[in-house]
Amino acid sequence: MSDIAPQMWEKLEPGDAAPVAAAPSLTYWQDARRRLWANKPAVVSIVFIILLILAAIFGPLFSPYSYADQNLRLSNIPPAFETYSVADGQGGTIRFFLNASNFNLYEVDTDGHVLGLLRGERKDMLKKSQAFIFGDTTITLDYSSLPAKLVAADGAAITPSGWSWNRTFLFGTDQLGRDVLVRQLYGARISLTVAFVATLVNFFIGIFYGGIAGYIGGKTDAVMMRIVEIISTIPLTLYVVLLMVVFDSGLYSIIIAIGSVFWVDMARIVRGQILSLKQQDYVAAARTMGASTSRILTRHLLPNSIGPIIVTLTMLIPSAIFIESFMSFIGLGVTPPLASWGTLTSEAVETMRAYPHQLFFPAAAISLTMFAFNFLGDGLRDALDPRFRK
Repeated sequence: MSDIAPQMWEKLEPGDAAPVAAAPSLTYWQDARRRLWANKPAVVSIVFIILLILAAIFGPLFSPYSYADQNLRLSNIPPAFETYSVADGQGGTIRFFLNASNFNLYEVDTDGHVLGLLRGERKDMLKKSQAFIFGDTTITLDYSSLPAKLVAADGAAITPSGWSWNRTFLFGTDQLGRDVLVRQLYGARISLTVAFVATLVNFFIGIFYGGIAGYIGGKTDAVMMRIVEIISTIPLTLYVVLLMVVFDSGLYSIIIAIGSVFWVDMARIVRGQILSLKQQDYVAAARTMGASTSRILTRHLLPNSIGPIIVTLTMLIPSAIFIESFMSFIGLGVTPPLASWGTLTSEAVETMRAYPHQLFFPAAAISLTMFAFNFLGDGLRDALDPRFRK
């Protein structure tokens, strides 16, 4: 500074000062929220989860059908079909579609609403055909060779007039004529109930159990962790079977099984976080000032571990949903006529080749829900970890 000549200095006027660019000051949670909203897969997952919750709660209220309503005459109807139009010879037109899997004809209107099953003449088992009479017009359903086809009286094949969506049953019906969409929504209720139970259990048992074990340490930590190891070694399937011996099979058995063993992973993670944080200076200062163990745990340690806790909680929710679906798939979950994504998948596997739509919807629901929670967990991990801050 001493080498600079005085004449090189110039006095700046008050208005000549260059503005200093400064980023706005953000708190930890404001910065985490900003980074979470910048993560598009996480935002899409949040929207999907919110829509799923709203559909599960309010969706069945707007449907004229219940999850248990059966109509065997309208069984195995697909969500979309090719429609046929045939003149009845009296100035009218009959619209219908052919279910090639069960060789039935169903009458529909111009908008795609299913009106009912069309009754034909007696089936000719030798020729594998069945006649349908519409006024002065007779058509024949020939299923001697697959796929089945419709033939007019002059022997000409009847071609479909186009595709139409099923406006009566948007997702079609199952083998008992039940609305697949309503059963899907009830299945979402059960899956979200299991997710809610898993969240409560992890929060009230896993977090505090692991926090106490990690903070107290010593023999208490050793005993508590041995209990966790004993619980985690019991296979969940065997545990559910043992519960079914005491309780009836159903949703309550799944809830009890998840509620009693699902918290062990959270307890281990929280314990590890507390072990690394309890050596910090602010914990020693709080202990020196006379703060009790419960206050240090609830006011200092657990709030500083909330980031990993939220991420782990989000990652464990899809595991709980998958466990419920798997148990219901093998017959250890909810019992008919209750609907669950696992039971819907189990029922649809038997008719997968003939009616693939019945398997597609529950499988897609399970996959999309698990993807959504995993993407949300990844987004929360990136947003709450200070190492990813830019």
